[in-house]
Amino acid sequence: MQYRIFGRTGLKVSEIGFGCWGIGGGWGYRDDEEAKRALLKAFDLGINFYDTALGYGNGHSEELLGEVFSGVRDEVIIATKIPPKTYRWPVLPTEPVTETFPKEWVIKCTEESLRHLKTDYIDIQQLHAWTDAYNEQLDWYEGLLKLREQGKVRFFGVSSNDWDPYGPVNLIKSGRIDSVQVIYNIFEQRPEEQLLPSALENNVGIIVRVPFEEGLLTGKITPDYKFEENDWRSKWLTPERIKEAYERVEKLKTFLSDDIPDLPTLALKFILSHPAVSTVIPGMRKVTHVEDNVKASDGKLLPPDILKELKRFAFVHGWKYPWSQA
Repeated sequence: MQYRIFGRTGLKVSEIGFGCWGIGGGWGYRDDEEAKRALLKAFDLGINFYDTALGYGNGHSEELLGEVFSGVRDEVIIATKIPPKTYRWPVLPTEPVTETFPKEWVIKCTEESLRHLKTDYIDIQQLHAWTDAYNEQLDWYEGLLKLREQGKVRFFGVSSNDWDPYGPVNLIKSGRIDSVQVIYNIFEQRPEEQLLPSALENNVGIIVRVPFEEGLLTGKITPDYKFEENDWRSKWLTPERIKEAYERVEKLKTFLSDDIPDLPTLALKFILSHPAVSTVIPGMRKVTHVEDNVKASDGKLLPPDILKELKRFAFVHGWKYPWSQA
């Protein structure tokens, strides 16, 4: 496992982090015992960064982390997130921060996460959505500053709205935050335009989510793929969308080689090849997911010629998630 310094925080984080939404539920059959085995395997293989949220299974994901890592808390870096008080995603410029992330809500949710995680501090606390309008509405910021003064939060940042690669750019430049979480992958390359360069310039840590485009970039979601019951993706990935994406993904197989043995490795190495990226957090629910994903962190980044070729695979599809109110 390779490690990187997380922006200006000085934290040393594993290139491959553990995305914890799946173990909280919503991705088909939930197996808590397998989830705990996966977390332990990740730890054994050098993963020290775990990204969860209060909204993942109503705190269940956090509770699993708290149970598994209670004895080695200081050896792992835990990031979690505060949901909008409205529980609507994404947050919109027309929604005042007093309705979505008021100071007292930020503090209340953090206290709840601390109890779930069985810890007295959170390494990185994040707002689970962001709109540029909140640069002028600082209730959220006052709450996080108070928590940091109390030692309950070490660093903080935001998770950008879904498919919004530009929204946090002004926030990065403001100097108020330590991290941004953003969707960035072979299809969604727009963060390279402004967000990632701004993060480099301002020494802000970058957490990349959705590295596989919800599974599409693994090549495993074929036109005849059947989702498990209770897998939210069945409402998003219609047969027409799967077919359109699959035709593009099949062409990516020409990039496979001894150093890039499969499509998931290609997808992860693409992300890690950008110098602004601190860690990438594929969702993992099983031991096999962990074992497969850690292989991408071998110190070998994609060469410039391959990165240049992958530019033509950018695919701004405009598909909104089922919960989107935008």
